[in-house]
Amino acid sequence: MSKDQHGTNQRDIESGVRTDFHNTMSYGSYLDLERILSAQHPVSVPEHHDEMLFIIQHQTSELWLKLMLHELVEARRLLGTDDIGKALKCLARVKHIQKTLTEQWSVLATLTPREYAQFRGFLGSSSGFQSFQYRAVEFILGNKHAGMLKVHEADPKAHELLSNLLNEPTLYDVFLAALARHGYDIPAEVLERDVTKPWTFQESLIPVYKDIYESEDTLWSLYQACEDLVDVEDNFQAWRFRHLRVVQRTIGFKRGTGGSSGVDFLKRALDLTFFPELFAVRTEIGS
Repeated sequence: MSKDQHGTNQRDIESGVRTDFHNTMSYGSYLDLERILSAQHPVSVPEHHDEMLFIIQHQTSELWLKLMLHELVEARRLLGTDDIGKALKCLARVKHIQKTLTEQWSVLATLTPREYAQFRGFLGSSSGFQSFQYRAVEFILGNKHAGMLKVHEADPKAHELLSNLLNEPTLYDVFLAALARHGYDIPAEVLERDVTKPWTFQESLIPVYKDIYESEDTLWSLYQACEDLVDVEDNFQAWRFRHLRVVQRTIGFKRGTGGSSGVDFLKRALDLTFFPELFAVRTEIGS
């Protein structure tokens, strides 16, 4: 460490630090930063200062959603091979991603109603409702809706991804199949259900989960998997609620840019559930 002539601290560049990247991969080239950092294109005229926040908030959310989906797909694969431990590692990462996504709303919440109103009209019909990655996460967790594919017909890749997930077992389906392989009495109608349909509450699973939670002989990884799924749903609901509150403080009860009813539409999403039996069983434990 040395001091320059003004007395401020300055750290010397170590002799071994590479400084020439004309012919080798750099940090920026590895991350493709030139393309990422040039992907922000405000559409307001004249360009409004706060639109950059709005764009980056949603772009970073999409990156986190991409990673979340990546981890959920891998967790589903691992559960299918009974590699419960590694699947739980994926779910642990998902939970941290969810917390990051929820905390990000605090940044967007700095956008005041007046600031947003000054460029909202330029967004046209674009809306977060159209996020295919968000929809993909919901599909793999069990909240399937075949009608949503129509929203993505103009994007063949997105449509194909969602169509595949619609026709594939959910994370929950694969977990229940794993429980069956471990000797738990999962009804055939549950294991053989139409996976293109949204999950509906199955009363027959309550005794299974009651046994898992109450028995001292339960394999710890299966017990932990149940709790991790509960965490994932709790985190998802926290994200939904934070989204609702930020929208309400920014636009009140205006309609969404994509045509939804706005806050009322988001409120109804709070009633959606992925793993209802894992919550219902809590009433039965110990009784």
